[in-house]
Amino acid sequence: MNQHMRPEPVAFIDIGAQRRRLGSKIDDAVSRVLTHCQFINGPEVTQLEADLAAFCGAKHVVACASGTDALLMVLMAQGVGPGDAVICPSFTFCATGEVVALTGATPVFVDVDEATFNIDIVSLKVGIGTARKLGLKVKAVIPVDLFGQSADHDAIGKVAKSEGLFVLDDAAQAFGATYKGRRLGTFGLATATSFFPAKPLGCFGDGGAIFTDDADLAERLRSVRVHGQGSEKYDNVRLGLTARLDTMQAAILIEKLKIFEDEIAARNRVASRYSDTLGDIVTVPNVTAGNTSVWAQYTIRLPNSAKRDVFADALKAQGIPTAIYYPKSMHQQTAYKHYPVAEGGLPVSEKLSQDVISLPMHAYLDPAAQDRVIKAVCDAVS
Repeated sequence: MNQHMRPEPVAFIDIGAQRRRLGSKIDDAVSRVLTHCQFINGPEVTQLEADLAAFCGAKHVVACASGTDALLMVLMAQGVGPGDAVICPSFTFCATGEVVALTGATPVFVDVDEATFNIDIVSLKVGIGTARKLGLKVKAVIPVDLFGQSADHDAIGKVAKSEGLFVLDDAAQAFGATYKGRRLGTFGLATATSFFPAKPLGCFGDGGAIFTDDADLAERLRSVRVHGQGSEKYDNVRLGLTARLDTMQAAILIEKLKIFEDEIAARNRVASRYSDTLGDIVTVPNVTAGNTSVWAQYTIRLPNSAKRDVFADALKAQGIPTAIYYPKSMHQQTAYKHYPVAEGGLPVSEKLSQDVISLPMHAYLDPAAQDRVIKAVCDAVS
């Protein structure tokens, strides 16, 4: 097949299809903001916070400027800083560990479970011991609900309680998923999520939110969100950020949230079709019984013989894009190499970084496109 005959590429994540579905609803929502001109902390922000709380069952929601700010604000509100350690999985997007380093605290990287890609409980315990041996005060653990599936929050909560840590759940990729029948947003002290456009629930720019049942924390977060202000605008009582979600993004998210459950169901249909047809050819994602995933990514592992770059090129030739999350785990990256890792190393994270690859996944991937992806994977592996 020559260059000019290449098939039209399948969209890896199709924001355009969703935009067409929502049509004038988005235009009208943005237009209302343009009319009232309350671009910062306008009425839509408060409305969105209430809608999100109703959706996931959290008592308090604080919308903010990004998923990274969501994590950072909680650490700041909790007074995490130099001399403290926060335990993070290494196989994750850099923001998880980055926010810890930004407070002056030390991220201590631990390994993940090979089946779920989420934090490994044994490694978590080892990491806590490693941090203490280094003379650090272990303050918190940031489990990640990776690729759309919840981490094991009961087991994490148990370790955290016995060790005196708070849990900050990084649900940047998994808002909308459930753990043992409960939606994410109510586990640990607080949950952070991201509304980056490619996320299952995304806005048209950067955005994020924090969920908590702790009223005092919610109040501190609202202060951190605006330069640490106190009861008077110019009496700043703590260090803070400019971390507000702008009103326009809130207006867009209100409309998107209305179709979110329907989209989650569609993502699950795509995922089951992939898993049913590809399960014998590659290692397909493992969703723990009792959990649901929102499939932010559909990440497979290739059989030992398959070279990942050759596989990616073969799919690309068929118009099928792929992506690698994450070619380097955090403890292997230049900015984070010098931070401690759990004693005994992180072999699973390192192994996953070598053989994972993600396939197109979104709510608008029609059966014909799914067929193309499935056929391309089968051809490339055989």
